[in-house]
Amino acid sequence: MTPTPQATAPTGAFSAARTTATAARVLRQLRHDPRTIALMLLVPCLMLVLLRYVFDASPRTFDGIGASLLGIFPLITMFLVTSIATLRERTSGTLERLLALPLGKADLIAGYGLAFGAVAVVQSALATGLSVWLLGLDVTGSAWLLLLVALLDALLGTALGLFVSAFAASEFQAVQFMPAAIFPQLLLCGLFTPRSDMHPVLEAVSDVLPMSYAVDGMNEVLHHTDMTAAFARDALIVAGCAVLVLCLGAATLRRRTA
Repeated sequence: MTPTPQATAPTGAFSAARTTATAARVLRQLRHDPRTIALMLLVPCLMLVLLRYVFDASPRTFDGIGASLLGIFPLITMFLVTSIATLRERTSGTLERLLALPLGKADLIAGYGLAFGAVAVVQSALATGLSVWLLGLDVTGSAWLLLLVALLDALLGTALGLFVSAFAASEFQAVQFMPAAIFPQLLLCGLFTPRSDMHPVLEAVSDVLPMSYAVDGMNEVLHHTDMTAAFARDALIVAGCAVLVLCLGAATLRRRTA
């Protein structure tokens, strides 16, 4: 008997239904983990509140760096939560059982990205609304553009977390990847000093790091009333890096856990 097309369809083929089902499963698990939800949604907001009152006597300083950190804080928290949550499923055997089903790697990675991306939307909206309307962050451009960059940064953090989880054998090791994946970008993104003032070698390195373009995009919103070509370029680069890292995560996903 000739098998039906469904029976012979390769599991590696992308399926929107399988991706959505994976995302729904991840979101159900997150709903039962209030500490993780608090880490993702509340910690970036608390850090922004702390930063605002650290510079209480100099609100212009908060205006200068608050927009940049509005994108950096979500990236860091999403990186930590995503890498640890994915590794937990890998070490518990859940990931291996899922990959034994008719579930392609692309479906799995896209499902995780969709689930954590939904959380990133809420996280970015909360942090942006808090900064602009309660903490008085003064920006020349639209708050919606700030939200867009914050969301792209959170998605980039999600993608990086999914990617590095493939190389960690424990949750502690996943956290250890943070200095390698996040700290160099934090130091070279232009937050502490303009990238043009850095040593030429460091400036060249910063030109290939996605966080640099996230900070540049935030600065465009800070100083321009309308969306500029530079802002569009920066946003596209951050989004493209997130997609690229997700693809790398799918390519490095193993069917057997260590």
